[in-house]
Amino acid sequence: MDDPFRELVAILEKLRGPDGCPWDREQTFASLRPYLLEETYEILEAIDEKKYARLKEELGDLILHIVFQAQVAKEDNLFDIDDVLRGINKKLIDRHPHVFGDVEVESTREVLENWEKIKLGEGEKRLLSGVPKHLPSLLRAFRVQEKAAGVGFDWDSDRDVIAKILEEIKELRRTRETNDQEKIEEEFGDLLFAIVNLARFWKVTPEESLRNAVEKFIRRFSYIEDTLKVQGRDVRDATLAEMDAIWDKAKSKGL
Repeated sequence: MDDPFRELVAILEKLRGPDGCPWDREQTFASLRPYLLEETYEILEAIDEKKYARLKEELGDLILHIVFQAQVAKEDNLFDIDDVLRGINKKLIDRHPHVFGDVEVESTREVLENWEKIKLGEGEKRLLSGVPKHLPSLLRAFRVQEKAAGVGFDWDSDRDVIAKILEEIKELRRTRETNDQEKIEEEFGDLLFAIVNLARFWKVTPEESLRNAVEKFIRRFSYIEDTLKVQGRDVRDATLAEMDAIWDKAKSKGL
């Protein structure tokens, strides 16, 4: 077969067939969920590490799961992979009238605004209903804000966002004095939400930014552990001042 995609579809049909693989035949929409999520994170890891041979492989694994889900749906007479492809093809054409139609745009912002307005016109009941609840909270906050901004509900400038962040910090400090843990968590969430807004204005992806910060912390703390180990010591025996000094050395090395 000279069509790799159709070959993949045929392979999945065989694996799910009477003479196929017992494991593949047992799978359902729900049982495949964790694998689908795992493959997505492996793609992100390959991109971050610039391992493009691995990226090629991981993209294949993700496509496998998309075709797998479609095959399960076909067997349940819900839809098949061709329906999936027709749907996304139509969506891309309909939501890019500035490319496939006669709409004119002058900026990416206008493209995003048109996209959200078209989605609402397609029957989506609420603007924010399309943001998955299972997204990591930072990413979900970013997407919620992005969608709201797409229809004009947004701050005028980053100065306004910074002022909001400072306001939230003051509110959090006042709330901290009350020792009301539930209220403290609420105000802390408001502060994080405002910081995500600033990230959006500055074209920073907060989820990626925080993940990179976590990885940097791990590298530097590992350097502390390794340095102390060479000295025959353990982090539990070192003082904070000693660990801070080694941390600064790791920082100076660009770790």
